[in-house]
Amino acid sequence: MAKRGNLMTFREDVRVVDATIRDGGLCNNFYFTDEFVRDLYKANQEAGVDYMEFGYKASADLFDPEEFGKWKFCRDEDIYDIVGDNDTDLKIAVMADVGRTNYKRDIVERSNSPIDLVRVATYINTMPAAIEMIEHCAKMGYETTCNIMAVSKAHREDLKEALDMIGKSSANAVYLVDSYGSLYPEEIRALSEMYLEKMDQYGKQVGIHAHNNQMLAFANTIEACASGVSMLDATMNGMGRGAGNCMMEQLMGFLKNPKYQLCPVLHFIEQHMLKLREEGIVWGYNTAYLLTGRLNMHPRSAIAFSKEHRYDFERFYLDLDQE
Repeated sequence: MAKRGNLMTFREDVRVVDATIRDGGLCNNFYFTDEFVRDLYKANQEAGVDYMEFGYKASADLFDPEEFGKWKFCRDEDIYDIVGDNDTDLKIAVMADVGRTNYKRDIVERSNSPIDLVRVATYINTMPAAIEMIEHCAKMGYETTCNIMAVSKAHREDLKEALDMIGKSSANAVYLVDSYGSLYPEEIRALSEMYLEKMDQYGKQVGIHAHNNQMLAFANTIEACASGVSMLDATMNGMGRGAGNCMMEQLMGFLKNPKYQLCPVLHFIEQHMLKLREEGIVWGYNTAYLLTGRLNMHPRSAIAFSKEHRYDFERFYLDLDQE
């Protein structure tokens, strides 16, 4: 499959999705101030970002609201407090995890909600439940995507079957998610081509959500983009679980469409992201995340290692390699 772009051109179908609150919320239990969220909303508008993901639609029956900030739950009224009628080109997104969202209760008619896009997150073994959620949300009037997590662990035949299920569903797009930051650009290209070939049959888009365990999130994102993937996730200063994500400032510096502007992103980083780091919120690459990424493992052990302020990387690696 030939590349669908190059470093000097832009494609009209590309859409940028800001996932700072949702993925970044995993670093601070979603305790962002309203000022932070409002300024991010404004920065995304000025930067030309297409979608802003506010957080999860998690069930308060499963997660204690006393232990998390409100963006773990993304109540419609809380989003309205930030965006009002959202009379802008910026669309509002949330993520709904299979098995962790009471979608029949908490996802209401689109006409009564500020949300435009529901991103359904699933593992390969819960695809039927994901399709059920997608159909419900589509029936309610929302745009939908299916984000298949931990794709680096999935068997190719299972993945192809899952892609066919999504293709036949009401989903608007499917996401290639490198949950463990273990994939290299060559592998991203091969997977992108598989996803695109399947979705082209059904007239649907493909997205990419990359993690930075091996410092490849940006490289993998633009490799997928060059292959034809059109929905590109990024976060301000790369804020996200563990090693974080593709940095919005990198992506804005790369994209050639003049609608995308770098300066509002830089201003937001100066205004808010540096302060978060000063307050002790931790994210971003370190050697422990490199090792879990190399071994195609969930970063939870690296997160625990880092919180303990350990630096015995050789011992950590040898222990991981025996698991």
